[in-house]
Amino acid sequence: MTDAEADVRKLIQALRKIGTDTESVEVKTAARGIPKDLRATMSAFANGNGGTLILGLNEQEGFIPVQGFDAKAGADALTGIAANDLSPALRFPISIIPFEEGAVVVAKVVALPPAERPCFVTSQGKYGGSYIRSHDGNRLLTPYEIDRMSENRSQPLFDRETVIDADLSDLDGRAVANLLARLQTTKPRAVKGGREVALRRLHVIGRDTGETDHPTLAGLLALGDYPQEFFPRLNVAFAVYPGTTKADVLSGGARLLDSRSIDGSIPEMVEDTVAAVSRNMRTGGLIEGAFRKDLPDYPLEAVREAITNALMHRDYSPMSRGTPVQVDMYVDRMEIINPGGLFGNITVDSLGRAGTSSSRNASLSRLLEDVQSVDGGAVAENRGTGYAIIAEALRKALMQDPIPTDSPTHFKITMFRRRLTPAEQESKGIRSTRGAIMHALSQGKSLSSSDLIDASGLSRTTIVRHLNDLIAEGKIEATDATYSPRRRYRLVPQGSSKGERISKST
Repeated sequence: MTDAEADVRKLIQALRKIGTDTESVEVKTAARGIPKDLRATMSAFANGNGGTLILGLNEQEGFIPVQGFDAKAGADALTGIAANDLSPALRFPISIIPFEEGAVVVAKVVALPPAERPCFVTSQGKYGGSYIRSHDGNRLLTPYEIDRMSENRSQPLFDRETVIDADLSDLDGRAVANLLARLQTTKPRAVKGGREVALRRLHVIGRDTGETDHPTLAGLLALGDYPQEFFPRLNVAFAVYPGTTKADVLSGGARLLDSRSIDGSIPEMVEDTVAAVSRNMRTGGLIEGAFRKDLPDYPLEAVREAITNALMHRDYSPMSRGTPVQVDMYVDRMEIINPGGLFGNITVDSLGRAGTSSSRNASLSRLLEDVQSVDGGAVAENRGTGYAIIAEALRKALMQDPIPTDSPTHFKITMFRRRLTPAEQESKGIRSTRGAIMHALSQGKSLSSSDLIDASGLSRTTIVRHLNDLIAEGKIEATDATYSPRRRYRLVPQGSSKGERISKST
């Protein structure tokens, strides 16, 4: 038995167990030729994640071989349909595999590269014959999904659209000035010619038919005072759910733990959303040496990068402007969802790999490289490193890898909440710096102030203040005079008097 035969047997046995074909496997009897609806399945597989076609099995009778099935004729017909009845034409391996008392045709339909989608049944046209898999069947792609797929063949320019209802006073003057000042150093050619020329080159502003300057969509989103005046739903919808699904609120009578619409420019929305996440997550602790190390549910570096990516790479076409970026926190995970799937040559499998970068909103992405964030740095790097930064931050925190989910209508990244380790459970009682100092000294060794500073990462002022308080309370004592280089600290033996107070210069 060949490997191919063994694989087919294993696959058919799995189908017999569940009693139906699946999202990635379609079975047809094909006793009287190729069924017409198989064209839709081939389109759906090509527009999604690929899939397997098996001809010559009877699903209704338990996936048994069809008597009299002509496998060679079936394979030839399948080849012709793939080449002649679909646009673009498909090429994929087709095999005839012996199975039980007969033979089956097995075809591995490969997913098309994003730039070649959608694949459609030629006779039905692009908008009437483009399909995607849904459970064990096919459904027509919506016009919105088809348009988003088609955009992968060229550069969308929705972010350069001039917002006629806005004028230049709707831009934040300080943010614009900071941008131009930064560009004097980073991209001096961009600002050569003066302020208005530079803003036009950067697609911050554009002209209407009457030659009047207005902000562009990219300009408003990156540098606007309040972009939601013109696009109310180009914001972030933030929600914290009490359970693991939205149904816990919709059907159980429970209330959202937090819910808000976060507005502003992209730099402001990033900061405010990160702050909202931080307020609503638990911060655990782990004792490393003497001191407690804070361990949040989610690394804020990963959260910030995911939110920035969602706002920068979301779909800004007119049909999607009523849909916000969603940030949903559940008891076990956080989901960040933006309208529009992955763009260009990027797939879920290639996320984070070197050399894979594609920007749906090229002008906006370029702007955010130089627009100042609230903390003074750039909002985004725009180097195709966003997903890698998220994954690395989670790995450093010893957390599960993120789960990306892509579809024509949206992209979702899921980060799972960090679980308490046994070491954290053991150290939960040590909550304060004072407690940590006492815990460290209880191990039987005397410690210098420098030892405690190095172990905690806290300032000398903070450590000395707590040492002073503990000496004043008679809980610890110094071993040498105030300015002695050998001065160390230890617990006061029971029954001893208060120790000597130390100075800040210790």
